[in-house]
Amino acid sequence: MNAMHQESTIRRPSLKGLSEPELQTWCIRQGESRFRGTQLFEWLYKHGLSDPVKMVNIRKSFRDHLSENYIFQTLSMVHISSSQHEPTQKFLFRTRDDLFIESVSIIDGRRHTVCLSAQVGCNVGCDFCATGHMGLSRNLTAGEIVDQLIHVRAQVQQPISNVVFMGMGEPFLNYTNVITASDIFHHQRGFGLASNRITISTAGILPKIEQFIREHRKFKLAISLNAADDPTRLRLMPINQKWGIHDLIRAGRAYSELPGRQVMFEYVLLQGVNDSPEDAQRLARLLKGIDCKVNIIPFNASGGVYHRPPEQTVNDFARILTDYRDIYRVLVRQSKGIDIEAACGQLATRSHAEIASASV
Repeated sequence: MNAMHQESTIRRPSLKGLSEPELQTWCIRQGESRFRGTQLFEWLYKHGLSDPVKMVNIRKSFRDHLSENYIFQTLSMVHISSSQHEPTQKFLFRTRDDLFIESVSIIDGRRHTVCLSAQVGCNVGCDFCATGHMGLSRNLTAGEIVDQLIHVRAQVQQPISNVVFMGMGEPFLNYTNVITASDIFHHQRGFGLASNRITISTAGILPKIEQFIREHRKFKLAISLNAADDPTRLRLMPINQKWGIHDLIRAGRAYSELPGRQVMFEYVLLQGVNDSPEDAQRLARLLKGIDCKVNIIPFNASGGVYHRPPEQTVNDFARILTDYRDIYRVLVRQSKGIDIEAACGQLATRSHAEIASASV
């Protein structure tokens, strides 16, 4: 591809990420029918096509118009890393403006979960998270979020059963695009995932959590606590300066009071920081009376000063929580993809020089 053609391609707008009503409206403006927008929606998402030539039930003149004026692939795949220990793969993508993001495919029996990124980097600054040390370049578009799932679906044979927004970035600081992408994942003519198979995890952006609740969104909500008291949480998560633990507990309770909802509280366990029996008891008291799940995540090393607690400490912490019968369920997340730095908190793209040497 010569430089002039490449520049022309980069400048073309993308239709990826538009909802079915938006595509219908767009098609009408192009002199096409509303139904043409529905057809385009299915080709883009249900079938994952990036070449309009293959959209065989659309007339050729319109397919040519699409090919000449729009792009249908917002990301290109740079590299796939595969774990040597379990069927976990990490995908490195390049955006059209030469930035890089990562997604993870995790297969556990019949369950295939894809962990998606919402931003290029992150500016929330959680001290224990590798992505947080990158800083923020920009939000991902809805199309770039959707394209992550399209690429993974094309590369991994097992059907996708679950989507989690637990990759790079803070999803609720990119609220509109994350919700738009989630709606496409849920749509029957999109990916057809049940709403309770889509989980959005937040470090605690309280105004957006409250908006999520007001809008009665049916996607699952996970709130990262990571401490049972404000001083410890502030040390780990600077965002606690704005919205403290009790604000988030109140919001989680409000979400769980909606019909058919149950909030998940996530807790990264760090040796000698937040893993004592007293921490577990404080956490249990905080969550008393809330219909919730607690997801215990033993720290995955990414360099720095923090360490993973011993297995016995993890088990003791979970046991103390379980003894408090108010908590519906306590889960200890078994880390996947540690050997390829694909586990929770480890996603962080490398330098351009390192990435240039990688290839699919």
